[in-house]
Amino acid sequence: MRMNEVTFDDSRPVDGYGPGFFRIAGEVVVGPVMILPSGVSGWGGYEDRAPLIQTAGQIDVLFIGTGAEIAQIPADLRRALEDAGLGVEIASSPAACRTYNVLLSEGRRVGLAALPV
Repeated sequence: MRMNEVTFDDSRPVDGYGPGFFRIAGEVVVGPVMILPSGVSGWGGYEDRAPLIQTAGQIDVLFIGTGAEIAQIPADLRRALEDAGLGVEIASSPAACRTYNVLLSEGRRVGLAALPV
């Protein structure tokens, strides 16, 4: 079996996560996190939609991690994101991080907004 090392170029992969934190490209972020073309930052949760909407045209898919378990996001948030032209995928935060990393390694235009586990 041949093993290939994954490289992310200038992108910011999720290196790990745990109770209340994420490790993004070697840096620890405590609390909810956003990884967007503009950079990595804290996220104010479901009410903090403006920075997500501003990524329309820059990313094709936005993964929203809902914490330890998959849960619905507020319908008005989903509607606002989709009206802005963003593809939205909802998953538990661990699944959202893994899928984000896979697509990021393929060079896809993706973003992540996640609540901690």
